[in-house]
Amino acid sequence: ITPELQEIPRSYSIRDSQQMVWVLSGGVLIAAPSSNSVQPVTLTLIACRDIEFHDEDKGNLVFLGIKGKDLSFSCAEVEGQPTLQLKEVNIMELYAEAKARKPFLFFHSLEGSTSAFQSVSYPGWFIATSPIARQPITLTQERGVGNTNFYLDPEN
Repeated sequence: ITPELQEIPRSYSIRDSQQMVWVLSGGVLIAAPSSNSVQPVTLTLIACRDIEFHDEDKGNLVFLGIKGKDLSFSCAEVEGQPTLQLKEVNIMELYAEAKARKPFLFFHSLEGSTSAFQSVSYPGWFIATSPIARQPITLTQERGVGNTNFYLDPEN
């Protein structure tokens, strides 16, 4: 990639409809009520250039990461259940690869003023926060039980 074609990930603060923000707690991403004592993470998002998994009906193909950390969102099956994981991979490494790694891909769709993130590896599974504070951020098929829609506020 020539430097001038180098895409820069966009950074967002993220919260759900209950004003819970995403926080890194001991390597686990949890949703916590926003307050001065809470250090929320900044979500980074960059478009995937590999068109193999492209599906316009489902949204834009993106990689998700945590700003300032070499952590990227990934989906894997754990005990038969699709599970959201953080992997020690820089989002720009994923972006630079000609062939996208499917577990790291999400469909980003806009629904009104909110965003939803669907796993490419597990269609119909969305990133979700629990209505109960300080629970891990997960994947769910049950939209409307937890929160699967998030407010993204651009940084800088």
